[in-house]
Amino acid sequence: MKEVSETKKYKAIDFFCGGGGMTCGLRQAGIDVIAGVDLDENAKETYEYNNPGSVFVHRDIKRLHSNYFEKKFGVQKNDDRLIMVGCSPCQYYSIINTDHSKAELSKDLLMNFARFIEYYMPGYVLVENVPGIVTNKETILPKFLRKIEKMGYKHTEEIVDMSQYGVPQSRRRFSLVATRLENIDISLPEKSKEIITVADVLGENNGFSKIKAGHKDNSEFQHTVAGLSEVSLKRMALTPHNGGNRLSWASQPDLQLKCYVGKNDIFKDNYGRMWWNRPSPTITTKFFSISNGRFAHPDEDRAISIREGATLQSFPKDYVFKTNSIAGAARIIGNAVPCEYARRLGETIISNS
Repeated sequence: MKEVSETKKYKAIDFFCGGGGMTCGLRQAGIDVIAGVDLDENAKETYEYNNPGSVFVHRDIKRLHSNYFEKKFGVQKNDDRLIMVGCSPCQYYSIINTDHSKAELSKDLLMNFARFIEYYMPGYVLVENVPGIVTNKETILPKFLRKIEKMGYKHTEEIVDMSQYGVPQSRRRFSLVATRLENIDISLPEKSKEIITVADVLGENNGFSKIKAGHKDNSEFQHTVAGLSEVSLKRMALTPHNGGNRLSWASQPDLQLKCYVGKNDIFKDNYGRMWWNRPSPTITTKFFSISNGRFAHPDEDRAISIREGATLQSFPKDYVFKTNSIAGAARIIGNAVPCEYARRLGETIISNS
């Protein structure tokens, strides 16, 4: 990696920034993130508190004038060291989408992002999304790629698993890096030689004290965890440590859920425990709930905490989530681009320039 004095010359605008996962990682790489843009006002305080100097722009990209950043921040056109990031909401292309009509609103956001690329012609473009943006029959991706190719951009793309890039989590995502600069080698970050597991980042040895379901941590560490009903506590007590699942109590009528009766071959991750010796499953916006996936602690009878979920998303331990609820914090964390992957993207751009 080059000296910080050189990397400071790189600037970025983070569209669909949420609580700042991508911004945090790019800043760790030494890139000056001028602003983050998002329609979710609930993410503003978290974003600006943790990324001082990066301005949260609470705007709908569809209604934001192309010259906004030029007028507001003095962003210049054709800046070879400007990076534009577009990690648009992925509900339309997600395999876990349940509200198609609501998700329809996110379908064309990538083309709105392209409008800003065309206006500013930045040196680099980054895009991250769910794999469905490639496989969905109605995907807007080919149209987006044709548009930036006509602008003179070349690109590289891949479906990556974040566990291969220093993130302690199995998280498959579409990743794209594009540039209009000639004689520049564009590439995604190199894969790590070693995989980081849950045991490498969680547990008492890593600063996470043992807690019970319903524990509330009022400190900025936010080792807060959702409560469990009496019946769910009984289920947890019977779920084997380190990777156990709901099949261990499926034969007990007082514990088995009606929706799973006779369906032992589906949704086996729900109410399941994580494994110590593997990366965690994908951290979603519902990771605080054991009924929504394999989000139970490997040993303790509870879901993982807010801080544990953030750590599995590679947020720094001093990153504070400024929300009034567990669900609000989990939404910011689950929607984020893992900071470590973002850092590696930024460092790769710098090293290839």
